Amino acid sequence: MLPETPRPNTAAPRTERRLTSVTAPAPRRRPKLAYALVAVAGAAAIAAAQIGLSLAITNDSFVLADLTSQQRELDLQTSALQDDLAGISSPQLLATKASQLGLVVAGPASYLRLSDSAVLGSDEGASWGSTVNPEGAGAVNNALLDEDAQEAVAAEENAETSTTKDPDLPPAITDGLPSPTTR
Repeated sequence: MLPETPRPNTAAPRTERRLTSVTAPAPRRRPKLAYALVAVAGAAAIAAAQIGLSLAITNDSFVLADLTSQQRELDLQTSALQDDLAGISSPQLLATKASQLGLVVAGPASYLRLSDSAVLGSDEGASWGSTVNPEGAGAVNNALLDEDAQEAVAAEENAETSTTKDPDLPPAITDGLPSPTTR
């Protein structure tokens, strides 16, 4: 390996800078007013958008709470109507209503042969009596049908929603915080 030979400096000779004293500072350039206005307007637009979104979200949460409350109320009404329907369509109620109207349970089937007009089967017809008495001693009470029970349930529901206060219970939150009475 050969030793490196120094290369001659081919750069231009340096000129010396002369220092001069400054008598007054150079005038500063004024910031562009348009840039400042755009920046302030952008910040204001962002703030207005955030406030608008916050208000919309808050409003939506109140609407959602109201709809949830309405849904809960409708669910309770649906449940009450289904209970009423179950009571009204129960076989016991149908048998009781039929008995009150004077209807009887049909006996064994009878057939009429058209060729010779003969009656096949039992010929007792409507004189056959039912052994099922929906209001007899073997009947089981149905709370959905009993008017007294329905009135008791309605009174119980009204008692739960009434504003009467039980002295053993703490005061309701809507009445404010309890405080001692002074004279």
